[in-house]
Amino acid sequence: MIDAIAWFCLITGALLGLSAGVALVRFPDLLSRMHAATKPQVLGLLLVLTGCALRMRDHVGVMALVAVFQMATAPVAAHMVGRAGYRSGRVREDLLVTDELADAPAAPGSR
Repeated sequence: MIDAIAWFCLITGALLGLSAGVALVRFPDLLSRMHAATKPQVLGLLLVLTGCALRMRDHVGVMALVAVFQMATAPVAAHMVGRAGYRSGRVREDLLVTDELADAPAAPGSR
C-alpha cells in the first residue's frame, strides 16, 4: 500500500514538473511563465519528496529541509522576477486584468 502511494506521488510530481516545463515554453508573457515556474514546480517537488520519503525512510530529515527551503525561496524569487519584469517594462499590459502598480512611483533609474 505504501509503495502504491509513493508511486502515485512520484508520478504525479513528475507530471507536474513536466507541465511546468512545457508551460515555460508555451505561455506568452513573463507573468504567466513566472506563475508556471513556481506553482506546479513546487507542488511537484513536494510530491516527489513525499514519494521518496515514503520509500527511503532514512533521509526524511534532508527531504524535509529541501521542502522547507524550496517553499521559502520559490515564492520570493517569483515575486522579485515579477517586480523586476514590471519595472523594466517586460510585462504585456494588454494581458493584465488589474494593474495595481500603475499608480506606484517608479524606482529610480527605471521606466
